[in-house]
Amino acid sequence: MNVNIGDISLQVAQRGAGKPLVLVHGFPLDHTMWAAQMAALSSTHLVLAPDLRGFGASGVTSGTLTMEQYADDLAALLDAMQIREPVTFCSLSMGGYVAWQFVARHRPRLARLILCDTRAAADTPDAAAGRLKTAERVLAEGAQVVADAMLPKLFAPQNLARNADYVQATREVILRTPPEGIAAALRGMAQRKDVTSQLATIDVPTLVLCGEHDGISPPAEMRQIAAAIPGAEYVEIADAGHMAPLENPLAVNAKIASFMAN
Repeated sequence: MNVNIGDISLQVAQRGAGKPLVLVHGFPLDHTMWAAQMAALSSTHLVLAPDLRGFGASGVTSGTLTMEQYADDLAALLDAMQIREPVTFCSLSMGGYVAWQFVARHRPRLARLILCDTRAAADTPDAAAGRLKTAERVLAEGAQVVADAMLPKLFAPQNLARNADYVQATREVILRTPPEGIAAALRGMAQRKDVTSQLATIDVPTLVLCGEHDGISPPAEMRQIAAAIPGAEYVEIADAGHMAPLENPLAVNAKIASFMAN
């Protein structure tokens, strides 16, 4: 469905009933990366999987989109859908960068936090410069620039080698993503804040999931994130890289279900 949140319309998939679970996709993807989670978890929860501004079927804003803007968009989406109950916020990669800002800016809306394959550190100057350069290339040459660069990094080597069906599906999602949305997100990620010092202040039940072969947000780094958040649980997902919810959905679904049942 399309939901208007003021200056833009967001596409959101809604399934099930019960306590709300919000699934926030990574870059440069859309809500379809959560298909297995939507199918499994909607039997017990109200599952909402939005396309962030600039991605999927949501409206596009050019320029720079900050992680704060994405977080505020999601709070506005909950308002527009009249969801008052605090949510479980489950996110991956760039979605995790949005999660940090949702915690900081909309803490009363939050019941639990699930962080999949993400980072708390800001970009290095070189990494930030690389994002800005890529943003310009995408605007000039199209989404294929990002598809070619990112796809080999997203999945565990064995899953790439066997050309799992979700690898090509992910490539197609990236190629459909508006270049303006990709560029705006790249600029926003380049200027995002380092939130490492804020992890100790997170005061909701937190689950940290990481694919054992994740080369973008490696297990050692995500274990440190979990250790810094009071009471957080860390779980490594076997046979998975950066896209653990796609690569090993049974393990991810089982862990999320048990976490939300406690």
